[in-house]
Order: sequence, then structure tokens, then C-alpha cells
Amino acid sequence: VQLQASGGGLVQAGGSLRLSCAASGRTSTRYSVGWFRQAPGKEREFVAAISGTTNSTYYQDSVKGRFTVSRDNAENTVYLQMNRLKPGDTAVYYCSARVGLASMKDNAYEYWGPGTQVTVSS
Repeated sequence: VQLQASGGGLVQAGGSLRLSCAASGRTSTRYSVGWFRQAPGKEREFVAAISGTTNSTYYQDSVKGRFTVSRDNAENTVYLQMNRLKPGDTAVYYCSARVGLASMKDNAYEYWGPGTQVTVSS
């Protein structure tokens, strides 16, 4: 499966962005999708995930209540709605996919797309 993240950009603190992760290829399999981010000089970290079979969602504590992950199976797309953005959310955001339950560990994911830059100005 191939993944393509989009929707990043520059936004002021308090603003919103919606990232999209479009899947192509072998999309008949219901993949779990994870969102990760990497800020300059920092390690990649888990942001949110949605399970392929149960649609259960998981979030990093710092984004709970602000970010929402969802999926549109008809469009083979997973979304990350990001509200009340903070400068600390600035990073390159990546979507990833795996067969099986969602995980908060990046090494559990088999497929990765190129990232999309999110910049939040203060």
C-alpha cells in the first residue's frame, strides 16, 4: 500500500488544520493507521492512531482533546483534525499503516508515506 499525507501548512497558534492520509494500492485490507511527527532535533513521536477493524482511536496525552483521528473507508483516507494548535505542535507529520491493531510504536508500522510540514506560529 502507498500512503500520501497532505494538508500541512502554516497556521497561527489557536488555529486548525486537517491532515489527510490517502492510501492507494492494496486498499482492500483494513489497515490500522498511525500518525507520527518529528520536530527538528527531536525523535519521531506518536501522535494518534486508529485501528483498522475496530476503529478504536488512541492519542498522545499532549494532543488529547485537541486532535481527532478518523477514517473514510470509501475514500481510503484517514484524517487528523488538529484544533487549538500550539507552537509545540510544529513538526513534520507522517502517516503510517500496518495490518493488525493500532500501535503507538513507530517500528510496528510497515508502510510510511512522505511527511507533511505543520508550522504553528506564536
